[in-house]
Amino acid sequence: MYLSRFLSIHALWVTVSSVMQPYPLVWGHYDVCKTQIYTEEGKVWDYMACQPESTDMTKYLKVKLDPPDITCGDPPETFCAMGNPYMCNNECDASTPELAHPPELMFDFEGRHPSTFWQSATWKEYPKPLQVNITLSWSKTIELTDNIVITFESGRPDQMILEKSLDYGRTWQPYQYYATDCLDAFHMDPKSVKDLSQHTVLEIICTEEYSTGYMTNSKIIHFEIKDRFAFFAGPWLRNMASLYGQLDTTKKLRDFFTVTDLRIRLLRPAVGEIFVDELHLARYFYAISDIKVHGRCKCNLHATVCVYDNSKLTCECEHNTTGPDCGKCKKNYQGRPWSPGSYLPIPKGTANTCIPSISSIGKCYCNPLGSVHDRCNGSGFCECKTGTTGPKCDECLPGNSWHSGCQPNVCDNELLHCQNGGTCHNNVRCVCPAAYTGILCEKLRCEEAGSCGSDSGQGAPPPGSLALLLLSALLGTASALLV
Repeated sequence: MYLSRFLSIHALWVTVSSVMQPYPLVWGHYDVCKTQIYTEEGKVWDYMACQPESTDMTKYLKVKLDPPDITCGDPPETFCAMGNPYMCNNECDASTPELAHPPELMFDFEGRHPSTFWQSATWKEYPKPLQVNITLSWSKTIELTDNIVITFESGRPDQMILEKSLDYGRTWQPYQYYATDCLDAFHMDPKSVKDLSQHTVLEIICTEEYSTGYMTNSKIIHFEIKDRFAFFAGPWLRNMASLYGQLDTTKKLRDFFTVTDLRIRLLRPAVGEIFVDELHLARYFYAISDIKVHGRCKCNLHATVCVYDNSKLTCECEHNTTGPDCGKCKKNYQGRPWSPGSYLPIPKGTANTCIPSISSIGKCYCNPLGSVHDRCNGSGFCECKTGTTGPKCDECLPGNSWHSGCQPNVCDNELLHCQNGGTCHNNVRCVCPAAYTGILCEKLRCEEAGSCGSDSGQGAPPPGSLALLLLSALLGTASALLV
């Protein structure tokens, strides 16, 4: 009995595992920036490449419509139902919550009935084009990790362009074109993502796959992120090492999946026929019930946390980096040029931490007194060559003393004694008795003048005077030690 139960559980586990296998946690690595390890030097930090979790980025965006008065309901108007384009008794009224369709309903919780959606004004000004720009802005660089999905409550548009910006909306570039007839609308041959390859993955295409006009069962438009990943990671995204390697080494590929803003350009509503029915223009409008954008804050592999505070996303940078995207080294950590982290080698990657140094024009200001020492070495640390030592060149080597920098000792109390009763002053000079001179008081002053005769009074010292000088020196030394 127990064996049969075990076999049943095992069979169930195998079934679940086989179902789950094609869906790996694609971005599951790199969730720790550093950890403590034990080495011969003791406990130290081991740094790793790291990144925030992928999440629903629509929670953090701001939406802008152009023209700003394109939303229906002001003034109130009627429109035709999607299921029956000739039943035109539905009402949009911005002053009545139950009948209003403001832009924020593109990002609210789905699953309610009836569904909530944003809706444009109808095409009542035909033949003037009915065109709308919907701009999604994050005020932060983000990396896309899953398909962009747009769900229409109306028919999918006959013509649409999805655009991206990498500079906060200053410039735009197309991501993908959508049309019922690509050649007629955009002078492009129709393609799908399946027609691309590793070598053409960055190609901007026009697809007819998602523009089938006014059909009740066809509401969704995709921009395929994962299908593009699959060119490098395989059909089930199992070979992530290959994708990570490409993202590491190919900046254009990395930038392709990076945005600060997205713009949906609705150029022509779903018509469904060759000609527009001018007698029923209330049939034609745009309505979007949901937009999904999954991604993560771009932190250059230097952070695992991205906080949303005061309506702003910011990376909590590690590895001694700073900035909204961890895009530069902290002050005092500019010992080598900033570099993004690397995915490789999997699974830890390479942190490329910023290392300590205060540098200015190739010189290290390492000493607390502000003296400029030798040039920084290749790692950004002070390379002490002027009698100094220590991490900041703030200590003097033996035989040197600090005087606006480390200078060699002239005298000391160990090897370089002042002679003939002289005393050493701050290791810089000997203070000699009146009769003596020289660096160590080693010369009679009369010798320099050539007047050391017997009648000069500066000949050999009188008997006992040398003994008195030595005694004075010893007493001075003893006094210094007692003090």
